Amino acid sequence: MDQLIINAKTRTTTGKTAAKKLRATGRLPAVMYDAKGKSIVLDIDEVEFNKVWRTITPTTLITLKIDGKDAHDAFIKDTEYNLLHDKVLHTDFFEPDADEKIVATFKVSYSGTPAGVLKGGFMLKHLPQIKVQSAPRNMPQAIVADVSSLNIGDVLHVKDLKLGEGVTILTDGTESLVSITPAR
Repeated sequence: MDQLIINAKTRTTTGKTAAKKLRATGRLPAVMYDAKGKSIVLDIDEVEFNKVWRTITPTTLITLKIDGKDAHDAFIKDTEYNLLHDKVLHTDFFEPDADEKIVATFKVSYSGTPAGVLKGGFMLKHLPQIKVQSAPRNMPQAIVADVSSLNIGDVLHVKDLKLGEGVTILTDGTESLVSITPAR
């Protein structure tokens, strides 16, 4: 996936009134925090943000271009959303240290139909999620396991996942993700 970019401007005004005025012009109030706890108060284009926000996962690294010059790699950490009006009201970004490893929990998705299921077996899912650790640049956006080669009696373990270079699985490798059992 291409690097996603959101253009931002620093803002000097804060508070409810300033945020309402900002939203009335099609901009969103935002804050970017770094790993040391320092924050930068921003405003971003609502349409540009929504295009990115609706297509990413919590572990998708985006580039925040502040005032057209400073580029910061960040995650969208939190959003305040108004369900009634279907609008984002505020967002928080987190800029991790580039060399510091972070831990994330992923729900495991499965692709393909197991060969054992086609022969009449059943696919049992044992572990819904796993923990991984990696540098922000290497963090996967999603974990998808191909189960199409599993036959009746086969088991897919956590250690069988191929996640790429620089990604360490913290969940016990002997844990079963999926098993194919025979019909009774």
